Amino acid sequence: MKDKIIIKSTELFLNLGFKSVTMDDIANEMGISKKTIYVYFKNKTKLVEAATFHLFDVICGGIDCIFNKSSNPIEELYDIKMFVMQHLKNEKTSPQHQLKKYYFEIHEMLRKKQFEKMHDSISKSLRHGKETGVFRASINVDFISRMYFNGMTGIKDQTIFPADKYSVSDLMEDYLEYHLRAIVTEKGMKTLNKFIKNQSENND
Repeated sequence: MKDKIIIKSTELFLNLGFKSVTMDDIANEMGISKKTIYVYFKNKTKLVEAATFHLFDVICGGIDCIFNKSSNPIEELYDIKMFVMQHLKNEKTSPQHQLKKYYFEIHEMLRKKQFEKMHDSISKSLRHGKETGVFRASINVDFISRMYFNGMTGIKDQTIFPADKYSVSDLMEDYLEYHLRAIVTEKGMKTLNKFIKNQSENND
């Protein structure tokens, strides 16, 4: 039952926002009493924390699968972007923004775990790209992986990129191209241009 509550709560939080969803809403959606939820979670904050880290684990698992299957570091990043967008599909609720505003401590714990995961994954991807000749041999892996995290989290800052002017999907697309153009070799540029062309054709 605990896992079912977490999964349903995660779905509701993503679709409707962390602030607007109440314990009553979750209970009604599941057809259970609110008391049942409180058996497993003493308050909404604890449930938000569990749902947040459940989603983090799901996304991490998917990212690991992509890294294990892909042979091309550029393809990896585009596949990861698509995967993350599928799991954070309702950008209108701005889950990251709401989490930071209403559950700051959880947001900070999540950000720390996100950095650790992304820094490790992107560092491996960058080293792979250097080995296969699609990324420049001279790039500083540690610096670039930290800059990538900083950029990917920075584009979610609504004081800089207001939600009514910027789509999360477009921001991720533009930042990914910006990041890759700075580090690819001539060989990597050919692969990147192919992906940009494919993305453009798919969006038409």
